[in-house]
Amino acid sequence: MKIIGIAAILAASCGLPSLRAAAPAVAQASLEAELTARYGPSQAGRVKRGLAQAARLWRAEDGDPAAFADFARAQFAGDAKALDALFGRLEMVVESLEGHMLEIGRDFKWHAELDLGPMLPVDDILAGYDPGAHFQADAFANKLAFVALLNFPMTTLDERLREGASWSNRQWAEARLVDRFSARIPSEVNLAVAEASGAAERYIAGYNIWMHHVVDAKGQRAFPAGKRLLSHWNLRDEIKSQYAQGAEGLQRQRQIQKVMERIVTQTIPAVVVDNPNVDWDPFANTVKPAAVKDSDRPAPALKVTSDPEPDTRYAVLLQTFQAARKADPYCPAAPTHIARSYEEGRQLPEARAIAMLKEVCTSPMVARVARLIEQRLGRKLEPFDVWYNGFRPSMDEAKLDAITRKRFPTAEAYKKEMPALLRGLGFTPEKADYLAGNIEVDPARGSGHAMGAARRADHPHLRTRVGKDGMDYKGFNIAIHENGHNVEQTFSLNGVEHPLMAGVPATSFTEALAFVFQARDLELLGQPAPTAGAKALAVLNDFWGTFEIAGVGMVDTAVWHWMYDHPQATPAQLREATLAISRDVWNTYYAPVFGQKDCVLLGVYSHMVSSFLYLPDYPIGHMIAFQIQRQVDKTGDLGAEFERMARQGRLTPDLWMVRATGSPVGPGALLEATAKALENLK
Repeated sequence: MKIIGIAAILAASCGLPSLRAAAPAVAQASLEAELTARYGPSQAGRVKRGLAQAARLWRAEDGDPAAFADFARAQFAGDAKALDALFGRLEMVVESLEGHMLEIGRDFKWHAELDLGPMLPVDDILAGYDPGAHFQADAFANKLAFVALLNFPMTTLDERLREGASWSNRQWAEARLVDRFSARIPSEVNLAVAEASGAAERYIAGYNIWMHHVVDAKGQRAFPAGKRLLSHWNLRDEIKSQYAQGAEGLQRQRQIQKVMERIVTQTIPAVVVDNPNVDWDPFANTVKPAAVKDSDRPAPALKVTSDPEPDTRYAVLLQTFQAARKADPYCPAAPTHIARSYEEGRQLPEARAIAMLKEVCTSPMVARVARLIEQRLGRKLEPFDVWYNGFRPSMDEAKLDAITRKRFPTAEAYKKEMPALLRGLGFTPEKADYLAGNIEVDPARGSGHAMGAARRADHPHLRTRVGKDGMDYKGFNIAIHENGHNVEQTFSLNGVEHPLMAGVPATSFTEALAFVFQARDLELLGQPAPTAGAKALAVLNDFWGTFEIAGVGMVDTAVWHWMYDHPQATPAQLREATLAISRDVWNTYYAPVFGQKDCVLLGVYSHMVSSFLYLPDYPIGHMIAFQIQRQVDKTGDLGAEFERMARQGRLTPDLWMVRATGSPVGPGALLEATAKALENLK
């Protein structure tokens, strides 16, 4: 998972200015005429638009009408030379400020996010601080924001979709500059989001289950000593790894499903969360003091009972919602976090995005692939088979764990191996060395994430989980994914003409590029290259994974709609609503092929709690990844294609994708290839 910054959470480009803003009562026409006369009729359009943009966000505390007029006379860049100089100055200072604020924030969160020993009580306070929270307010207070608004055009998504293909890189950079000041969100709102985000991330980062202490009715243990799995990532991946383990693997999968259900329903005993000092039967939901010891961790100061976690999961989610909605009054063009998430974060209308997810879930390919999975398993599907990964090559995870632990005993060892890994992915030796030299590697407390840089002199950071015995295969798989993010971050910052347009159109695009890396993890460990048949199976794997996460994206979106419809809800009410939504989506799209109703597994994703409506990016990312992979297959050069695509910068999704692959974003290519793969396998 790519790390989400506060700017991304707020989708700070909130469209038209705040309804609370009051334009100064000046003789607008007179001021327009004065500036047009000074700079010539060729500047008339810029004068009119710039004055209107600045006036909409000017408030009484910014000065009286005469002050506004004086400001406009002094700060309007009236010719090309002056405008170029102003653009260059603003681009430099914005890159510097945002880059250094990111670095400071990274340092404040250092010990909360990295596995560097026990946390101190102060680390929670440090991690909740956002050093850039006051920048926007300061930029309006000292008039910097108004300088940008006065001189550069504020454009809507419709304008970008209609005209963006003909824009120069400079025009795109100007658009991204003004995005930063298109709404006036108070610093206390930004800080509230940062605090809620930090609290949610810490809650999720500590949500581990010690699987050796998950027992059956006879007290028997199905998992090895010391296995500690983070929810939901490691639990899901453990389900995937057990398909190669026969009947014993099936037993473990059923146990993990029950663990997941207990988490979602909040019937999980509070004492079992990240606690190796108790044994837990998740079916009977009973807890006893641990009969075996596989950790030196001291027992928490909790009574050993089956008392459930007190809806903490949903209390934390509510806190993120209440923080995010504080920005609503300042974003009338996108007055909810949902609207900002889709229209400004993803740059896709919600209706179009959800339609793409439904197109996958209602495809006739779902039933055909489900029947093939049943044939391969020799049994009827069970709900946890939504994570079936048997289309991938059969693997012995214990063997893979041994390989990765030996090869990557520490985060530093992964860093040392990175040039070789990048060469294995298809980058030239020179490019692999360059990329590895620009990416730092840190040991993560959680499952891992990629933290990009915001100025060209800084480096992105790969955070990966490394156990005391070294990096296991799951950790390596995640590390390769995050490494994909880091490579994109390097190219899309250092390779663009203007740092103001650094990045990719939306989170789903960086996820897609990271999936391209992740799909090659076994080859990087020396496993055989896929045959033609294996490639066909890989298409089915991509399709099934998209089908699974598409429903999760719909659940995440529907939960946010419910919270907006019930802003005063209690955690218990949100829990029941989330369970109902999870069941409804399951019953609509999944029960017909799984044969079981009312499953709540779609609500288990930790992103729902900590990532502010992030989950729809994954299925869209799968679609994009497939389109990108098709393009890579055409040329046979992953390294060159990856770099070419990432260096486009932050365009709109369809424009980026058309230039990258020749087609707009959508599931069509995936569905066509799935049908072809099924025919080939038949």
